[in-house]
Amino acid sequence: MTFSLAIVGRPNVGKSTLFNRLVGKKLALVDDRPGVTRDRREGDARLGDLSFRIVDTAGLEEADAASLEGRMRAQTEAAIGHADAILFMIDARIGLTPTDRAFADLVRKCGKPVILLANKSEGRGGEAGTLEAFALGLGTPLPFSAEHGEGLSDLYDAICDALPEQTQPEPEEDEDADAELEEDADDKPRRPIKVTVLGRPNAGKSTLINRLLGEDRLLTGPEAGITRDSISVEVTYAGTKLEVFDTAGLRKRARIEDKLEKLSAADALRAMKFAEVVVLLVDATHPFEEQDLRIADLVAREGRALVIGYNKSDLVARGGLITRLREDVDRLLPQVKGVPIVPVSGLMGHGLDKLVAAISSAHKVWNKRVATNPLNRFLQQVTDNHPPPAVSGRRIKLRYMTQPKARPPSFVLFCSRTDAVPESYIRYLVNGLRETFDLPGVPIRLTLREKGNPYAD
Repeated sequence: MTFSLAIVGRPNVGKSTLFNRLVGKKLALVDDRPGVTRDRREGDARLGDLSFRIVDTAGLEEADAASLEGRMRAQTEAAIGHADAILFMIDARIGLTPTDRAFADLVRKCGKPVILLANKSEGRGGEAGTLEAFALGLGTPLPFSAEHGEGLSDLYDAICDALPEQTQPEPEEDEDADAELEEDADDKPRRPIKVTVLGRPNAGKSTLINRLLGEDRLLTGPEAGITRDSISVEVTYAGTKLEVFDTAGLRKRARIEDKLEKLSAADALRAMKFAEVVVLLVDATHPFEEQDLRIADLVAREGRALVIGYNKSDLVARGGLITRLREDVDRLLPQVKGVPIVPVSGLMGHGLDKLVAAISSAHKVWNKRVATNPLNRFLQQVTDNHPPPAVSGRRIKLRYMTQPKARPPSFVLFCSRTDAVPESYIRYLVNGLRETFDLPGVPIRLTLREKGNPYAD
């Protein structure tokens, strides 16, 4: 039986380090300064033979509910409410603080099993702080080191003691049941489409995802740059399953000086590389700045399907808006000509059904395959209409074309003198492929390949 654990504690006690240790990857951002984590991040963790859901939370702080720290605390309290057990972490080297004592009372009132971890207890420096932790009344503290992995066996025993029913091994299934599962494998629902939302700071990415979810899952507010980690959430909207990654806003590289912002930007780009469809969210009040074009070009070079969400469209006049946007996009982004443009409002919830439909359509185009026969008929037609130019008095021969793979659609053209084919003619072929086989909004890869001459020697 699966279960979930929430890691809570005041800022800078090592919660994200423990999260990364249990999931086996460096998913959460880690830095020496306090308050790095803001949203709650979930991941699949393993400890021995236990598999469970782990939730990393923001540091608990006393603050006004309307402030950023107050909204971070509300996210942590929501994580506590959904968890089966709590991992309450303190810094053994510093010892107990009034903040630890205040939030120990909060955790105690939730009525759920609590495991007290005295982190950073390696060496002799943490012995006193570990002994102080008895005063919290949360049971025996476990000496622990998230950075070095010390105390994991004690944590395993503590989880088994706290959740005896959930940690019992599941009974083995018989062979007949396994055979039935294999027969029903084709009936399993398709896995969700991986979608990453990119954009400049304060474009409304988290607000849009919250509206898709129907709850305040991600931290939002008027401040720019709230999101730091790339947070993954699963959404089912109008029957379409999506795994959506919220990312930090991307500014121009020359303006990024802070180390933490560099880590956030790198995390956002990493989420883009693992996505299938990227939604570029553009602020309608400041449309198509240079940074938006840079992000779109980066998505195209990475080979991902692209959808442009025109957010905050309720704040601008709508007369002829889509026509003007289409002309601007086709002129400024010819490498993804025909990319879907969807006016949306994350705050009001307008246009979400069209956005999800555009994501699903872009995903299908991204996976599209074209048979070899239609490709070669297309090649014959375009060369009849516009044959390749003669270079140095010698004609270039285009022999045949095939598509070896999709995601994105990639084509191979076998021809003579590959180094002599002009870039303008390659663009002509790519545009013809896009129009003939209906491939809007996705990058198209066209590779030229030359067969060896058997008489060369």
